[in-house]
Amino acid sequence: MTVRQLSLPDLADACARSGIGQVGLWREPVQEYGLDATAKLVRDAGLTVTTLCRGGFLTALDPAERTRALADNRRAVDEAATLGTDVLVLVSGGLPAGSKDLHGARDRIADALTELGPYAERHGVKLAIEPLHPMYAADRCVVSTLAQALDLAERFPAHQVGVTVDTYHIWWDDRAPEQIARAGAQGRIHTFQLADWTTPLPEGVLNGRGQIGDGSIDMRAWQGCVEAAGYTGPIEVELFNDGLWARDGREVLAETAERFVQHTL
Repeated sequence: MTVRQLSLPDLADACARSGIGQVGLWREPVQEYGLDATAKLVRDAGLTVTTLCRGGFLTALDPAERTRALADNRRAVDEAATLGTDVLVLVSGGLPAGSKDLHGARDRIADALTELGPYAERHGVKLAIEPLHPMYAADRCVVSTLAQALDLAERFPAHQVGVTVDTYHIWWDDRAPEQIARAGAQGRIHTFQLADWTTPLPEGVLNGRGQIGDGSIDMRAWQGCVEAAGYTGPIEVELFNDGLWARDGREVLAETAERFVQHTL
């Protein structure tokens, strides 16, 4: 998503030329290019798919809508398995229209995971609940903190359900370091993502993730927390940013790799 202006073939080529051996994929471009074709593309390029994003949106009250959401998440698990990744990132979903019941929405997420967790396990895939910054709670994700995400995940085995640690969404939370340690002790950190916090936020706030080093987040400190918790897996950079998307994608990819080295190593 950081370089969504690149086609998947161009992304694979740019990663290969830059010495980047791992890539996190989003479902929409994969579906557009073709699932099997994408799997072959990344395999032929020598790339490992770190995660697939995203499943989730599991808060619906309407039974038919819930059925459709569960079916879509099972498809997402199938897609992850085909692409060779063992992690499907979940964005849980916001409040249904007219509802003000955050606790009820979170309970429906747990009910859905009761069905999806075992399904994912049978396909060799782990579900990673991603808490999003509270500004997204109404329309996108009622899970706003790592504590809330872990309260949900802990109802299931760690090899079925864990969490995504994303600096953009947790950097403000003074309880996040202890929650990272809690997740690490249980083997529930399934992916770690970086994005910086820059202001002012754009209209709509969704595409406000800043390039590493441009904002307020101490990337090295958060990486230290995650490493201290025992996480040794891939580190992803996930940026939603209209300014970056307007630039040459290969240039952005190279810049992002340089910033990663500068601010994390």
